[in-house]
Amino acid sequence: MEKLKLSQAVVVEGKYDKIKLSAFIDGVIICTNGFGIYKDKNTAELIKRYAKTSGLIVLTDSDTAGQRIRNHLKGLVPQGSIINLYIPEIFGKEKRKSAPSKEGKLGVEGISIEMLKDIFERSGVNVQNIDNKEQITRNDFYELGLSGRPNSSELRKKLCASLGIPSDLSAKALVDYVNIVSSKDELSKLVDNILAQTP
Repeated sequence: MEKLKLSQAVVVEGKYDKIKLSAFIDGVIICTNGFGIYKDKNTAELIKRYAKTSGLIVLTDSDTAGQRIRNHLKGLVPQGSIINLYIPEIFGKEKRKSAPSKEGKLGVEGISIEMLKDIFERSGVNVQNIDNKEQITRNDFYELGLSGRPNSSELRKKLCASLGIPSDLSAKALVDYVNIVSSKDELSKLVDNILAQTP
């Protein structure tokens, strides 16, 4: 199945939702860990940052909890930077669960990949034309000293600080992020500036 290459970050509730979307989406997928987003400042800051730079696509379950999380996200970011996508209300039980949810509705993880892909395609969300932009890779991170070197972790933290994002992002999450907000040349200049200021 050809994957959708999205320019926006997608926000979902849980890890099983993320696994489901990863089957057909090539892009950043952020989990709120349900109501964990209420107390998770790092994830909240990351969501705010993506909202300002590339925009967000929010896809929560179609139950009361999903709506509460969606409303919380709306309060976190400026108006107009969120695209809300919705799954249909289908009653049933996810395969991995022993009983249906409280409201008896399927969540994102319970919806078929074909239906989810159709929801994204019909929504008109921006699909990146990655032929026009050279992607930053993990190998680029290695060459710039951002991974695989003794001081890579510290350099990534400084890069995160300069980008205004949480400093504890993994190398993979940081690669995903800089591919949305930066070019390879811009990243190289940022790293050079950080190294020049390091005693």
